[in-house]
Amino acid sequence: MIVERRIKIYTEQHNIDKPPQVEGFPMKEWTVEIYLLDQEGKEHPAKCFTKAVYHLHPSFENPVQTFTSPPFKCTNEGWGEFEMTIDLFTTEKGGKNTIIHDLNFAAAEYEQIHTIQFKNPSQALQQILRETGPLPSDEERKLKKADAGKKKKSVDVEKMADALVKLGEDDLLQVIQMIHDGKDDNTYTSNNIDAGEFSVDLYTLPEDLMKKLWDYLSRINALS
Repeated sequence: MIVERRIKIYTEQHNIDKPPQVEGFPMKEWTVEIYLLDQEGKEHPAKCFTKAVYHLHPSFENPVQTFTSPPFKCTNEGWGEFEMTIDLFTTEKGGKNTIIHDLNFAAAEYEQIHTIQFKNPSQALQQILRETGPLPSDEERKLKKADAGKKKKSVDVEKMADALVKLGEDDLLQVIQMIHDGKDDNTYTSNNIDAGEFSVDLYTLPEDLMKKLWDYLSRINALS
């Protein structure tokens, strides 16, 4: 699954009362901040990132600067304009997005919008991303669940769900294998191996698989 989101890079700059390092170029203090945008364009803290690494012009004394809390505020002083790169990291394996930001002094404040992708986000990251809009799988899952809800199930799905979360590791692995073996094209599952996460929408399971799981849980007394 690939999730797209827009981020806003906000820049503010102003002159400061310090001797110019280069004649004709006043000293500036500038700040860059990073925000996540929802579908209406409203700002949200970019909690989807664990850190932002700014790569400034090599003339800076500290050209690589790392920040670990939203809005990942980076403030520096200088006289020149330049392009910087910003690496945005998530907890996912390979979860890095790199953007190029044009630092310029044409306006006191300005914004740049970038669209970035999150590939196969973990369940935890999916919950954060849902704060700014639905995920590609959400509507599909909703339709499947509604369709499944119209069919009479031979088991108590809610009771099964309660039992599954209480299983020990061995029984849980057996259940996951049963789901992998018995699911069909309408079954929604998500398996993030790197994060050690597996999830399934029970309402989208085939009827025969639902019955097999119920029988298995009954045999191991997990439904009591």
